[in-house]
Formats: sequence, C-alpha cells, structure tokens
Amino acid sequence: MSGLVLKLAPKERVLINGAVIENGDKRTRLAIITANANILRLKDALHPEEATTPVRRVCYIAQLVLSGDQAPADTSFQLMRGIEQLSQVLTDRDSRTQLSIATKAVIDGHYYQALKALRTLLPREERLLSAGRA
Repeated sequence: MSGLVLKLAPKERVLINGAVIENGDKRTRLAIITANANILRLKDALHPEEATTPVRRVCYIAQLVLSGDQAPADTSFQLMRGIEQLSQVLTDRDSRTQLSIATKAVIDGHYYQALKALRTLLPREERLLSAGRA
C-alpha cells in the first residue's frame, strides 16, 4: 500500500487495519505509508445482503480481507476463483485489464488494489444485467 493517498470528505469514515477513523469538518488528505495496510472506505463497503451479483460477490470477498473479517490465506483461492469466473464472462479488453490488475493485486497481497480494480466492473455488470432484463 506504499504511496496510497486517501482524500476524505468531511465526516467521511474509513476503516484502517480494523480501526474506524472519522474525518473532521474539513476535507483531508491522508498519506498511507505502511505497506499492506488494510483500508476500506465505509461509504464503499458492501453489506452482505448487497452481494447479489457475481462482481459484487467477488468485491465482497476482497472486502472481508480489508475489514479483518477473513484472513488472506482463507480467501485468496476463493477470490482468484471468482476473478477467473468473471474473466469467462467479461471478455472486453477493459474488463480483462481490470481483472488482470485484480489478479496481480491478490497474488501480491494488495487487497485494496484488487477491490479498487473489481469495483470498476460494477457499472459494466449493471449494464449487462439491465440489458438481459430488457
């Protein structure tokens, strides 16, 4: 996580290594210099009942590591399997790029970066699911 900069809005909350931190009344920038710190913006957090689509389920698995609810060793295989399953469906170049970034991040133990890459797929998934309902 070396070099990660978080820009927080007033009163925004973030989970860093299991501690919930709330920003004050003004915008703030935090530089995270500790390697492999587990960070999750609470406004981006998925609740278990929201993990209802394939991309959301894989995001949720990555989130479990960041929140400290699961150990990386317990979720890496499941996360890699989910990314592989997504790569069989999301075959466009940009999706493949994001899935490759997520894969490398998981292999390197950088779950924040994996989640960040996976979250970019949420709008694509929504479009695909909406088109399938039409």
